Amino acid sequence: MGAGLARPLRRALLAAACALLPPALPAQTAAAPHADARPLTFGILPIGGPSESLEAWRPMLDDLARALQRPVRSISVSTYEGLAQALAEERVDVAFVSGQMALNAVIRDRMQVIAQLTRSDGSRGYYAVLLVQKDSPLRTLAGLFAQPGHWRYARGESLSVSGYLVPETQLFASRGLDSDTFFASVAIDNHQNNALAVANGEADVATNNTADLERFRSHFPDQYARLRILWKSSQIPHAVIVVRSDLPDPLRGRLADFLDHYGRSGRDAAAELAKLKLIHDISGFAAAGNDTLVPFADIEYNLERRRALTAQWIDDAAMQARLRKIGSEHAALVQQLRGRPPADRPMHGDNP
Repeated sequence: MGAGLARPLRRALLAAACALLPPALPAQTAAAPHADARPLTFGILPIGGPSESLEAWRPMLDDLARALQRPVRSISVSTYEGLAQALAEERVDVAFVSGQMALNAVIRDRMQVIAQLTRSDGSRGYYAVLLVQKDSPLRTLAGLFAQPGHWRYARGESLSVSGYLVPETQLFASRGLDSDTFFASVAIDNHQNNALAVANGEADVATNNTADLERFRSHFPDQYARLRILWKSSQIPHAVIVVRSDLPDPLRGRLADFLDHYGRSGRDAAAELAKLKLIHDISGFAAAGNDTLVPFADIEYNLERRRALTAQWIDDAAMQARLRKIGSEHAALVQQLRGRPPADRPMHGDNP
């Protein structure tokens, strides 16, 4: 067949085929996921037990999957170390983590902060506490420190800000003490189990925080009634969302936009807010950057410096050299964190 006749015939066949296609979908209808859209893995800081954390986050993560048009898997582990390992092994794309875990992830694991949680009470942070039984003979910190080697202690993991780092920095290191050697015994567990240990008489003193205590009160009202706060720290900034820095820019932008607006605007805002309240009474997320982690870098710096001041040295020059190294490393870290400001996204008034 000649070329002159073939082209009109092909055009006629194409027109006939197009006439048989269904009408185009409306513009607002969500497109199907791309064939190459691999699942996004979301890591969850353990609150209570892993299954409890997964159940609390699942409704919001289902909405995230629909917004991103790709599956969102979740990982919740029983320990901070387990989640830290998943981050280090790049098995997690996005994660909800404490400030200290976020700091490590930014420094070592190619992650960056994109959001910080907000709470319904409008607070800008929470507080670490020491718990004792309501009828405990311990009434003051002076009474606690007057009896080294006497009390049973329950604390969080070394990566837990309120469960270990803040109490260690503000209470023990500042007195030239190490909690692991000060007490008669030390048990390491999550906040929920540590509070139960004190309530049930299995520990004399335990670390916790004001946010987790609210959740504990709703789940274990009888045990909560047996507790008393012996000490409360200075304010600690809220937990954050980190994302892998090597994810495509468009994907990170859509993820940040989802977090910025979830539970705040749109016709589904009320339903979204109800889902957020399942997660530790969260009210939403505010845009944030790596500079949010400077207070946690300061905590680590103060702890290292106080440990150096109370350590045994061969001479003063060796101690001063160590202090200078700690100071220079801290200054470099703070500069690194402040060198990556938040993306240019609208900030909400209740940024914690």
